[in-house]
Amino acid sequence: MDVINSTDSGKALYFTSLGCSKNLVDSQVMLGHLGLDGFSISQAPETADVIIVNTCSFIEAAKAESIETVLDLSDFKDPEVGNCKALVMSGCMAQRYSDELEREMPEVDLFIGTGEYHKIVPLLKAFNEGKLEKKSFVEIPKYIHTEFDPRMNTSPGYMAWLKISEGCNRNCTFCIIPTLRGKLRSRSVDSLVSEAKNLVGQGVKELNLISQDFSDYGSDFEGFGRVDNKNPVIYDLLKSLNDQSGADWVRIFYFYPDDLTDDVMDVIANSEKICSYLDMPIQHFSSKVLRRMNRRATNELILSKIQTLREKIPDIVLRTSVIVGFPGETQEDFEILLEGIRECRFNHLGVFKYSDEEGTPALRLKDKVPQEVIEERFQTIYEVQKEIARELNQAYLGKTLEVLVEGVHEETDLLLQGRHQGQAPDIDGKVIINDGIAKPGDIVMVKITDVLDYDLVGGIVD
Repeated sequence: MDVINSTDSGKALYFTSLGCSKNLVDSQVMLGHLGLDGFSISQAPETADVIIVNTCSFIEAAKAESIETVLDLSDFKDPEVGNCKALVMSGCMAQRYSDELEREMPEVDLFIGTGEYHKIVPLLKAFNEGKLEKKSFVEIPKYIHTEFDPRMNTSPGYMAWLKISEGCNRNCTFCIIPTLRGKLRSRSVDSLVSEAKNLVGQGVKELNLISQDFSDYGSDFEGFGRVDNKNPVIYDLLKSLNDQSGADWVRIFYFYPDDLTDDVMDVIANSEKICSYLDMPIQHFSSKVLRRMNRRATNELILSKIQTLREKIPDIVLRTSVIVGFPGETQEDFEILLEGIRECRFNHLGVFKYSDEEGTPALRLKDKVPQEVIEERFQTIYEVQKEIARELNQAYLGKTLEVLVEGVHEETDLLLQGRHQGQAPDIDGKVIINDGIAKPGDIVMVKITDVLDYDLVGGIVD
């Protein structure tokens, strides 16, 4: 939805969303509610009556960015600098540290947790009227938005993130997300299809399905069960979105290998709209390390699932993420990780350096890996994956691919850029278009004439 321009005094809004795409969806729902209440968007913080920062606290760098952003924007509470009457911190940082932040950041007027963001309008009204008896509104997260909530899609008009569930029941030892986001809450298939249709009606062509754990979707439904290596709930969701959403592309993120069933692989293989792309976070290939992470997968299971995927969907593009330097990771474990990466040959791979995170069980694990060893292992995997990606990209040379045009290239107006189905927004490579004319949101055929480490180059063909 569009945020309505308001003539009401006190309703100019400056909004910053940090962190992941799931946090961005929360921000868009907040903007939807605020828009219905008459708020208008300020492009500059100095003109805003209300400033909101939806924060992230997943890792130390994200925490630092959140604090720095809020403190920078707090300057606009000074009447000589800006017009801000209410400074709001929402999201994961507020959820995790509200008590501490209240003491250390008096500049902030409201702290809103990850399960309370839909209350932004009444909380701001109560604040303006001086009726709030506390600053922090942080509870155990239980809320998830539905198709009936207003939402302003701030992503490029041709794509949108569709959040299928909230929270996580995995309890991986390195992860704080269950604490920040609560237990799994899945939306109904009907709710998701309805929102998907609404987004497509607004011009969206690409739906990116996100959650903390796609593979656990629906396990909180009454009567849920996986039988004979089938998952009827996820099958129904994907089939319904393929048949009813109207989207050109539907992309799946964060599907754990241990719950990837044959029928889900089959629906991806046989669907016209579901991209032959799967984001499947494995984190490691050493079964010993996986156990210490409290992951349910093993080396053998991961390799087996990937083999089956490639048998059923020969052209599938796989993205994964791994962690190096997890406590107890020996050189042998690292060699197993390297061997798995070389064997599976992922198209896209994100590698993360382990760091202790307060509030997680991994913090208490012994046998920490020295930082210099973590750095060496990180660099080794980076170089190995760079070569794999370059080799896999060579297979596209001379092929003609369907490409979603994003607009002019970020470095020059003389080129266009877009993505083929094997490239997700923000995190994968691009297709650089050096011949032809198209608008953002157009889906065109591009013949690949050159290959870079991560990007492809080509021209539009009829």
